[in-house]
Amino acid sequence: MQAFALKFRPKLLEQICGQSQIKEAFRKFILANKIPHSIFYGPAGCGKTTFARAVANELEYDFYEFDGGNLKIDEFRKILKNHENALTKPLFFVDEVHRLSKTQQEALLIPMENYRALIIGASTENPFFTLSSGIRSRSMLFEFKPLCSQDFDILLTRVKEEIDFNIDDEAKEYLAKSSGGDARSYLNLLEFALTLDTNISLTNLKTLRANAVSEGVSEDDTHYHLASVFIKSLRGSDTDAVIYYLARLIDAGESADFIARRMVIFASEDIGNANPNALNLASSTLNAVSKIGYPEARIILAQCAVYLANSPKSNSSYEAINSALKYVKNETPLQIPPYLINTNPDIKFYLYPHDFGGWVEQKYMQKDLKFYHSKKIGFEKTLDEWALKIRQNAKEKKENG
Repeated sequence: MQAFALKFRPKLLEQICGQSQIKEAFRKFILANKIPHSIFYGPAGCGKTTFARAVANELEYDFYEFDGGNLKIDEFRKILKNHENALTKPLFFVDEVHRLSKTQQEALLIPMENYRALIIGASTENPFFTLSSGIRSRSMLFEFKPLCSQDFDILLTRVKEEIDFNIDDEAKEYLAKSSGGDARSYLNLLEFALTLDTNISLTNLKTLRANAVSEGVSEDDTHYHLASVFIKSLRGSDTDAVIYYLARLIDAGESADFIARRMVIFASEDIGNANPNALNLASSTLNAVSKIGYPEARIILAQCAVYLANSPKSNSSYEAINSALKYVKNETPLQIPPYLINTNPDIKFYLYPHDFGGWVEQKYMQKDLKFYHSKKIGFEKTLDEWALKIRQNAKEKKENG
């Protein structure tokens, strides 16, 4: 018997649930017979592979699927050669494209440049950090979003058109929420729930899946409220509230990764250099829970949350970069002083700080601008003292010859 995930896989763009803006863009590309090389990135189960297959079907292109972890360049080139005199192009789909080596990525550049094949890559990671600039400049980058409850309703209706079963509202809601926006996960749970009973109950669903499989993406406002109040409690240094809302998030099925990522952002935005170790601990937490799932991950999350809640808070760095970005976007770019440019003859006038005891008075910007304002909280005060001491020591060394 064919698995649900394959049986109900869409064949055409119009059958795909979600990704409405990307679908509309590709409809226009197909009508214009002008399809870009593309990178689809987003969480698992949101339709990246299915979308690529649907594009191939719409164009009547031969579809070749590769795994970025073991793609063989010779096989790739052999297929290209076989299509030299073909009436249609091949569509190469590279799953986990972020796993391609530098050499493999370079091998894609020429066929991408001359459009001998249409190339679509898929990744669960951000291509801005994992793919070469050559690949990115030759591609359009499309971010795929997890499916929402309305998307799952459409998918469920499609399944019920072929299979007779009953599902109550409580079970239907859990089926969607526990799947974390992943259509494959949704269909897998539905398939085995139907194996148990054609009257799908919440009890049977929870027997098969006690917790959410990935990042919670419920349309329910509770999801956003809980995440928001968790961060606000961290910012307010209320440890018991932090632990309570952490428990609520875990119980609601939020993934450990989702919670840890929020704490990494918080450690930099709200604690910053008032306690630099907060970012180290939050990053270590994210790394740890990515390898250790529930139930043990709850302990790691709790340890980090308590530490962050009780750390001194400062958003000085956060405010500084926002201020600088605002200036950069709204003002004319400042010219770089010529003595700071290595290829400029005036580089000979550059004052090398190490030759002056670690610091020397020298202008690094065309204008005197102030973006960073220390709040002198926690370790920030130590950094201020260091900065002052660096200058004082250099001046004393200069005065003493």
